[in-house]
Amino acid sequence: MSELAVRTNSINLGQGFPDTDGPRSVLDVAIAAIEDGRNQYPPSQGIVELRTAVARHQSDWYGLTYSPEDEVLVTTGATEAIAATMLALCEPGDEVVMFEPSYDSYAACVSMAGATVRLVPLHPPDWSFDVAALAGSIGPRTRMILLNSPHNPTGKVFNESELAQVAALCVEHDILALTDEVYEHLVFDGVHRPLATFPGMRERTVTISSGGKTFSFTGWKVGWITARADLVSAVRAAKQFLTYTSGAPYQLAIAHGLGLPADDIVAIGRALQAKRDRFCEGLSQIGFTVYRPSGTYFATTDVEPVAPGMSAVEFCRALPDRCGVVAIPSSVFYGADPAAGHTLVRWAFCKQDAVLDEALSRLALWRP
Repeated sequence: MSELAVRTNSINLGQGFPDTDGPRSVLDVAIAAIEDGRNQYPPSQGIVELRTAVARHQSDWYGLTYSPEDEVLVTTGATEAIAATMLALCEPGDEVVMFEPSYDSYAACVSMAGATVRLVPLHPPDWSFDVAALAGSIGPRTRMILLNSPHNPTGKVFNESELAQVAALCVEHDILALTDEVYEHLVFDGVHRPLATFPGMRERTVTISSGGKTFSFTGWKVGWITARADLVSAVRAAKQFLTYTSGAPYQLAIAHGLGLPADDIVAIGRALQAKRDRFCEGLSQIGFTVYRPSGTYFATTDVEPVAPGMSAVEFCRALPDRCGVVAIPSSVFYGADPAAGHTLVRWAFCKQDAVLDEALSRLALWRP
């Protein structure tokens, strides 16, 4: 869709990346590191400055204690962390339970490990799930539950009760949890609580996060996992044959970012919340049914009111030529039942206000 945006000179609200850089001080650390010669291979587990910063972040924000020496692993973004974890901890025939819709790399990574996906649907407008359906998806071959909160593509932030239900099932069935928490600091409604903070979960959870989303440097691809030492060791064994290591200057910069005052990090989320409100209100005025997100970069709409009879795929294919805007049909995030997202579209609102306003002006020109 990004290529389509370039080819049609459209506003790209498809792929989830900001159109401005993050904190200047974070950028300056990367520049200084390059100029100071920090340009050769760093340790495969990540530089000690970043591993220490990640451990301190988990402690300061959530009260979770991890050893930087053997319970933190730096990865080339969260996507590699997911892939390496699946390859390390799943065997052919294992099953991974996850919620649908889901970020598209999850199922691919499960498949690469030879495992099988078991999907539990999230239901709009609040993207709730049936606890009985979740429990029923767990069988004798279940290896782990994969949880993404805040959730891409819906923007759902799983609440305390929902997380407790997931945790209870993991403990009851003695299975692992893999949590993708890359949007942890981009929460607008509710509170982000890591699954690892629930009773019995610290020792069975592999937690993934990333500096790209928090600090608006998505192209740097600096992610990490935190988990008990033997799980980290297994993931590292897989990771070393994927990328081996990640760019040292960027690792130093993200370490600096994680050490910024809490108020500065919170302010990043508040600025994005204002964009959410601006964009969602504009979409509502045009006539879309808007599922306002509680976090992340993304808002979901049902396009049926403005494009009756069209699928989301048809709508998104027509949108660049008719309005000069690109978005993503949510059906690509559904596996078991693509019809469930038949008229749903995901929009990225992590753009400058002027870009969002121009996109809304163009979308207002849409006619059935």
